[in-house]
Amino acid sequence: MNPDFGNWKDARFGIFVHWSHIAQQGVEISWPLTGKVPMFPLAQDVPVENYHASAATFNPKKWDPCGLARKLRQAGAQYAVITAKHHDGYAMYDTGLSEFSVMRSPFGRDVVRQFTDAVRAEGMGVGLYFSLVDWHHPDYPAFTDADKPYKYFNGAPEPDPAKWRRYLDFMFGQVKEILCNYGKIDLIWFDGQWEHSPGQWKAAELASMIRSLQPGIVINDRLPLNGDFDTPEQFIPAKTPDRPWETCMTMNTSWGYNKDDTQYKSATRLIHTLCEVVGRGGHFLLNVSPKGDGSLPPEHIQRLSAIGSWMSRNGESIKNTVPGLEPWQFYGPSTRKGNTLYLHLLMKPYENVTLRGVQVNAVNTVRILANGKKLGYSKHMAVSDQVMEAYGYKDIVGDLLIDVPHSVLDDYATVIAVDFEK
Repeated sequence: MNPDFGNWKDARFGIFVHWSHIAQQGVEISWPLTGKVPMFPLAQDVPVENYHASAATFNPKKWDPCGLARKLRQAGAQYAVITAKHHDGYAMYDTGLSEFSVMRSPFGRDVVRQFTDAVRAEGMGVGLYFSLVDWHHPDYPAFTDADKPYKYFNGAPEPDPAKWRRYLDFMFGQVKEILCNYGKIDLIWFDGQWEHSPGQWKAAELASMIRSLQPGIVINDRLPLNGDFDTPEQFIPAKTPDRPWETCMTMNTSWGYNKDDTQYKSATRLIHTLCEVVGRGGHFLLNVSPKGDGSLPPEHIQRLSAIGSWMSRNGESIKNTVPGLEPWQFYGPSTRKGNTLYLHLLMKPYENVTLRGVQVNAVNTVRILANGKKLGYSKHMAVSDQVMEAYGYKDIVGDLLIDVPHSVLDDYATVIAVDFEK
């Protein structure tokens, strides 16, 4: 067991893996079935028959689950989540309830089993993504070209009762499969909830089954009214949620491998996002998208490498931390672990940075986290507190002015550790 992962609550950085047979075609996952939708401007419009056709040829010869898991761990990830089944209905695991799965492809191997085994071997937590909708299953019903343009963001038509009962039996059965056949699952990540109501999904009954099969598992909010945490997508919420939360984000604008999408975020932006999310008590779930042959695009590898390099120097300020100071106390994200406060400098300072409202006489050391270099600092307090200090009082609250020479700045984000006595 990796000490970096005790449970999801403490694990601040995870990796999402979106993958399906459609990666062979180099188009966004699932959404090309529905035609153009505003939320995915670079998703292609692919005829339904053409989209599903590549299920018969899926054979990712460069798929290396152990190598991928190692890359994710080296990037500093504490947990990883893979798509067991996306909206397109294609199961990336060995399901006994459908022939529309990776087991019927030329590849013929259980991707979910390979991935979960590899992730655990690297000491990370395991999460599985499962879409409530299934745009391939006849009882859902399957999405067709006649249904374009997609118009179900506010709910799909009322399902036929008999077909809906059969579909729910199928869906519950598949959820049971992924929770019973792959060892301990730390997190289940649902999606697609918008097409039907919580009652139609039998969400409470599904949640009860999940918790009976996997005690201790956490469920996201997309199992409506029954989730444990919120999932803002592609952004950091302006107001911090009142309960646990996790921002999921792509490296470009697409979730699946999309050969037409070159709008990549820089490594600096991704690292800054990680610092901001964790500084506000959230989790950051960053997506990668294997290509049709199973390899990662070079842009993904480059960014994982940069994040991993930064985390190797500064990961202590991210992993298993809680939020540090209030926004008025320091102009930037901060985290805390034990008696150490971590300051994330996302902009280059003018000579120094200031901490306000801290116990200035309880400071032991101020150092650059990456290399331990000590930084000079000075204490500033009210005149009355200076008098109290002269008489030996210790618990004095004031400002700490920290010297930050240009020579200590990190190329991505500088982290200063302030060690307190208590």
